[in-house]
Amino acid sequence: MTSTAPALTTAPENAELPGQRGGADASAAGRPARRHEWARDVLVGLAFLALAGWLTLGLWPDPETRTLALNPPDQILYEWFLAHDTMLWSGDFSLVTDRLNAPYGVNLLANTTVILLGGLLAPVTAAFGAATTFALLVALNLAGTAIAWYLLLHRTLGASRIAAAVGAAFCGFAPGMVSQSNSHLHMTAQWLIPPMLWCVVELARAARSGTARPRRVIGCGALFGVLVSLQVFIGEETLFLTALALAVVTVAYVAMVRPPRAVLGRFAAGLSIAVAVAVALLAYPLWVQFKGPQSVSDGVFSPFYFSADLASFSAFSPLTVAGDEAAAKLTTGPAEYNTFLGWPLVLLSLGLLVWQRRDALAAACGVGALVMCSLALGPQVMLHGERTPLPGPYRLLMHLPVVDGALPMRFALAAIPLLAVLVVLALRRAGRSDRRGVRIAVPALVAAALLPLFPTPLPTADRAAVPAFFADGLWRQCATDGDVIVPVPLPTPEQPQPMRYATAALTAFALPEGFFIGPHGSNGKATMGIGKRTTSWVLSEVARTGVVPAINDDHRLDARKDLTKWNAACVVLSPGHPRHAELQRTLEALLGPGTPSGGVLYWPRTW
Repeated sequence: MTSTAPALTTAPENAELPGQRGGADASAAGRPARRHEWARDVLVGLAFLALAGWLTLGLWPDPETRTLALNPPDQILYEWFLAHDTMLWSGDFSLVTDRLNAPYGVNLLANTTVILLGGLLAPVTAAFGAATTFALLVALNLAGTAIAWYLLLHRTLGASRIAAAVGAAFCGFAPGMVSQSNSHLHMTAQWLIPPMLWCVVELARAARSGTARPRRVIGCGALFGVLVSLQVFIGEETLFLTALALAVVTVAYVAMVRPPRAVLGRFAAGLSIAVAVAVALLAYPLWVQFKGPQSVSDGVFSPFYFSADLASFSAFSPLTVAGDEAAAKLTTGPAEYNTFLGWPLVLLSLGLLVWQRRDALAAACGVGALVMCSLALGPQVMLHGERTPLPGPYRLLMHLPVVDGALPMRFALAAIPLLAVLVVLALRRAGRSDRRGVRIAVPALVAAALLPLFPTPLPTADRAAVPAFFADGLWRQCATDGDVIVPVPLPTPEQPQPMRYATAALTAFALPEGFFIGPHGSNGKATMGIGKRTTSWVLSEVARTGVVPAINDDHRLDARKDLTKWNAACVVLSPGHPRHAELQRTLEALLGPGTPSGGVLYWPRTW
C-alpha cells in the first residue's frame, strides 16, 4: 500500500519556487504577484466577516437591549466575565474573584471564562459595554476561526484557494459552531487551533527533513507551548478536544506512514519543548484551577444526559436552511447541535474516506473523525431519544481525571475540521484528476452535502435595559468599589438577570450567590451556584409564587444575619419583575421603607 502526506512535505531549501526566475528580476516580478495573492486572501477573509456579521445581525441594533433568544442566561454570564476582565488593565484582577458569590468568591478557571479575549477587548468593554464586546466576539469567533483555517489549508496544506475557502467555511460555520455561538464563547473561540497545528506540521517537516535545524525545532516547539498556554485562558475544553483528536490522528498517520525511529525521535523532541514551555507557563494557573480556593475536582454535568443521539448525525440543525425544528428533540438544547451533520455529508464523508484510503493524511483524519464522533455518543448509546443496551466508547474514559468534566456530545466538534480536511483533500485530488467525470462529480457532491448546512441568522430577542441606578453609577450612593450589593431577587443559575447590574458597573461591586461553578455540593462536589441562605430563599419564594409571608422577628433576625454574612452595603429592588409589588412589601417588612433612586428602591446598611 502506498501513502501520500502532502501536508508534511516540504520543498528543498534551494529549489526554485513556481514563477521564480532569479536575481532582481525575480524579486521585482514576485512582489506584485504576492500582493495579488494576499489581496485575494483578504477578500476571502472579508467574506467570512460579512457572513459572521449577517448571522449576528439581530444583536447589533442595540447590544445592551438585545439578547440571543435561545440561551439568554449564558449570555448574561459571559457578559459578566467580560466586564470583570477589564480589571486586568487596572491590576485589580485575580484568578479567584471576590466579585461574585460573596463572601466565598469564584474560581474563574473552574468556570468557562474567556480571560484572554476579555482582556484584549477590555477597552471596547470599558467604552461601549460588555454587551457590545459579547456581540463582537460571537461574530469574530466564527469569522476568525474560518480565516485561520483558510490560511492553514491554503498556505500550509497547499489547497487551492477555492478548496481552502470551502473547508474553512465549514470549520467556522458548521452547524455545531453556529449552535455553540448561542453564548458559548469558549467553544467557538478557535482562532489559535490552526496556528497550533501549523507548529505541529512544521515540527514534523523538520523531523522528516533529516537536517540539523535546532533553531527551527526550538522555535516551533516554544511557539506551540505558548499557543497552548494562551488557549487555556480562552477555552480549555476546546484545547482538550483538539489535543485528543490530534493524538488520534497522529497515531493513525504514523501507523500508515511508519516513519523511521529517528524521525519520530526528532518530532518528539520538538513536542517536548512545547510541553516544557507550557508547563512552565501554566504551573501556577493550573494549581489555582485544581487545588486553589473554590476549585472543583469533578464535573458538574452528567455524561449520560449530555450524550449525542445516534440519529442526530444524519439530522439537519434547525439553525440551517434545511433544518427542521422537529430535529431539536434529538439534543439537549439549541446550543448543542454539535452532531447535526445531515445525512448527505455523513454519506459523502464515508465515501471520500473509502476513495482516499491510500492517502495517509485523509485516512488519519477520517479515523480521527470516526473516533471523536463515537466518543460523542457518551457512555450509553441513544437512538431517537431512547437508551439502547449498547455501551458507548466514552465509557472507557468517563472516570479519568479532567475527562469527567467534559460533555461527551461536544467531542463531535473536533470532527468538524477533520471532515473539512477530508473534503479539501478530495477537492484537490479531483482537480488534479485526468478524468473529467471525477473533476465534475466530486465538487458537485461536496456542494450537495454542504449547501443544506448553510446557516441562518441566530434568533434574537429584546431585553430590558439596566436601571439607571447601576448604569449611571448611582449605586455609589450606598456602596463603594468592592462593596457587596444585594439585588432582589438574588441571581441564580436559572435566573441570573441581576448579574447584569454588576456588569453595567464593570463588576466594581460584588454580588452574593449567582451563576457559576463551585465546590458547594456534599463533600465539596461541584455544583452550579450555591445553596440559598434563609433570606434569599424567602425572597425567591415571593418572586416565584407572589405570596408575601407574615414577616416576624425571626425573619428580621435571619435577614440581619444573612446581610452580615454577605457583608452587604445595601439591598436593591429593581423594577420590571412580575412580583415587584410583593417583593417590595416583603423588603419593607424586613428592613423598613426603601429610598428611591435611578428607577430602583434601595436600603442602605442599617443592620
